[in-house]
Amino acid sequence: MYICEVFKMAVTIKDVAARAGVNPSTVSRVLAESPLISEETKERVRMAIKELGYHPNAIARSLAMSSSRTIGLVISRPTEQAFANPFFPEVIRGIGTVLEREGYHLMLEMASDAESEGRTTLQMLKSRRVDGVILTSSRIGDRLISRLIEENLPFVLIGRPIDREYQEVDPVLWVDNDNVQVGYMATEHLILNGRKDIAMVNGPRDLVVSYDRFCGYRKAMHMYGREIRDEFLINVTFTEDGGIQAAEHFIKSGRMPDAIFAADDSIALGAIMRLKEQGITVPDDVAVVGVNDSPIGRVARPSLTTMSVEIFDMGVRAAEMLIERINDGDIPSYHIVFPSELIVRESSTALKAE
Repeated sequence: MYICEVFKMAVTIKDVAARAGVNPSTVSRVLAESPLISEETKERVRMAIKELGYHPNAIARSLAMSSSRTIGLVISRPTEQAFANPFFPEVIRGIGTVLEREGYHLMLEMASDAESEGRTTLQMLKSRRVDGVILTSSRIGDRLISRLIEENLPFVLIGRPIDREYQEVDPVLWVDNDNVQVGYMATEHLILNGRKDIAMVNGPRDLVVSYDRFCGYRKAMHMYGREIRDEFLINVTFTEDGGIQAAEHFIKSGRMPDAIFAADDSIALGAIMRLKEQGITVPDDVAVVGVNDSPIGRVARPSLTTMSVEIFDMGVRAAEMLIERINDGDIPSYHIVFPSELIVRESSTALKAE
């Protein structure tokens, strides 16, 4: 009779996590004696380790205990576009406020397109240069988001995550404005001021923010029985140059709207500048509404009607959510949506009666 010795496969950290009902990252933090994990969770993990006879690899344990105390921020725009738009400096100010308070550093990376953004983000996380990443652009059906979820990497998204079927993606920690509300309120304001031919100059088509603001525009136009004309729908970059290009399009087409909802203040200001150069007055000939309540819009002539959005607060909450996720990999996914406010200034006064 032969007696065969049975060799068991080595117990892994994933086995312990499954037995304890937590994420592998939480097991790592318990091994690292993190004070940020609850005693109840620690006890469950320790019990699972004892039951399974788990012996942590010394190198792996050393890595688990290390922390760069650095947060990565990836801005998916060409540099000249990103810092020409007040959105990014303001969101960085919000993030920086939290990181300074919590003793973290900020590592900023620029990415010119989606492919570069994905490569940069994964390199930052997997090389352990950062403890987590904040992404500033949400794309429709973004493969990077799916990859980060699959690999259980710590990140927070500024923007609403949706797939190619326009359904929200879960589990993701994210923060955003109610951009459908933004589009609706801006367009409704123009309609109630007597405007009929309302154009929308939007951002890039692949961005969720562009999609959501268009949905709000479309909702208001349908609600008030206004026709949406294809020639009045334009997608440009979120820059003054984008606004100039849009205004140039209307001028050359010979079909000028009597109002423009611009998805960003930079677009709005560029459009106003080009219209004024052609002797088209704002708001008498064309009313204009932007988004973001940028400082330059307040002092422009005419001053710019805009949708005020909580950019600084989005940065603050994104940073707080990411640190929470880094400290406890088991937190459930959740999101925060900020309301917006219409600020009426000179660029959108009511249409004069003829």
